[in-house]
Amino acid sequence: MDIYNLVSFAGIFVLMGIAWAASKHRRRLNLRAICWGVGIQLGLGALIFHAPGSRGLFLKLNDAVLELLTAAQAGQIFLFGPLSRQETLGFIFAFQAVPMIIFFSALMALLYHWRIMPLIIRGFAWVFTRLMRISGAESVCTASNIFVGIESATAVQPHLNDMTPSEFCTILTAGMATVAASTMAVYVYVLGGVFATIAGHLISASLLSAPAAIVMSKLVLPETASPVTLGKTIRPHYERASGAIESIINGAMAGVKLVVGICALLVAFLGLVALVDLILGAVNAGWSVGGLLGYVFRPLAVLIGVPPADAAAAGELLGQRFVATEIPAYEALAEAIRQGALHHPRSAVVIAYALCGFAHVASMAIFVGGIAALVPERRKDLAAVGPRALLAATLACLMTGAVAGAFFHGGATVLGAARP
Repeated sequence: MDIYNLVSFAGIFVLMGIAWAASKHRRRLNLRAICWGVGIQLGLGALIFHAPGSRGLFLKLNDAVLELLTAAQAGQIFLFGPLSRQETLGFIFAFQAVPMIIFFSALMALLYHWRIMPLIIRGFAWVFTRLMRISGAESVCTASNIFVGIESATAVQPHLNDMTPSEFCTILTAGMATVAASTMAVYVYVLGGVFATIAGHLISASLLSAPAAIVMSKLVLPETASPVTLGKTIRPHYERASGAIESIINGAMAGVKLVVGICALLVAFLGLVALVDLILGAVNAGWSVGGLLGYVFRPLAVLIGVPPADAAAAGELLGQRFVATEIPAYEALAEAIRQGALHHPRSAVVIAYALCGFAHVASMAIFVGGIAALVPERRKDLAAVGPRALLAATLACLMTGAVAGAFFHGGATVLGAARP
């Protein structure tokens, strides 16, 4: 263990202190949820990076995901030909990464139809409910967010109208602190060429971020009421298709909508950020949104265990994720690795974990709006907790990065150095 491991470990609790300082009810903490949440994260971190035999297991998992991505490319190769191959014309996001979202949306819909995903979600939800003593609705929604995105709210749709503000904060935080399997595939594709074991790392990050979301949400907005489903085990709610083919069709069509939404957000937000950069540059040469936010996130990058030599780059990537979504941030991380701009091997791992989440301004609007569409009579309550949930999600993602940094140890790490 080196000094950076200790810094990352201490950073976990400093981040929790920041969340507590921003808390609306500092004396109403659910210590059971907080303690078990941290314990689960540390246990998973030790398992991923240190447990005997886990290196081979997770490398096989990483390889399996890469094989799945290879299969996922069949459709886009048929449609786009040479444009779908990175080695032909370089990386083209719209032709090489975006189509994977449609494939994985269809795959997840099929797994739901076969009742595989509901069973897995119920398993995770049972652990959260029993150990952390939170409501069954929160547990199911948080567990769903490990695998899917905004659609996870439909899993608890019958319970939304009865939720407390703290429960809303938890499900919003979980949505923004985690990533959907469909978009995770995009990150793997973006980073795969420079970070051979990124698939395994991102799966680990998604698992770690779920308890982190619960911890941070319960610190930022503790429970002051009595949730209807407190301590109860509930089943995920979903509409099962009449057959496998219908589920694939429904999933693919949902993927198309998701692709359109992602592309629209990237066009809008990247353009707006560029416009603000022009204005800032006119005020003072060299100023930019990413640069200014980089200064804000730089100390937080050091706090989670990024060496000072890479703190400026890490801070700018975290700031870019906050305003321009995580996809451009991951593309910038891939370029930084490709150019050798990061000075320490642990930096790429810690940053990759910390970026693994939808914790950005656009996502807050998507999740608040999406859930409000399911329960319009609670729109004001959702809007009120949205900013707090974004803060909690940002801290949860940083916490996930800190946990990875606490257990990272060079060549001994489970998913460490890229293969030749």
